[in-house]
Amino acid sequence: MRCGAKTRSGKPCQSLAMPNGRCRMHGGPSPGAPKGNKHNFKHGYYSAEAIGRRREVSALMRAARELIRSVS
Repeated sequence: MRCGAKTRSGKPCQSLAMPNGRCRMHGGPSPGAPKGNKHNFKHGYYSAEAIGRRREVSALMRAARELIRSVS
């Protein structure tokens, strides 16, 4: 089975099609990240704990700036 998608020249693509009817260049499935991917936690930058910590620090910095403005 051939892909059949139109190429830029307007002719049908002649590459072999995957089960979805299109070749890898014209809409083949993307496998995405593997199931149970642990690589996204390598550094923990986007973990809930790290995000919460950054929010706390931001709130403290905001409070400190407001305190400095009110004193001066």
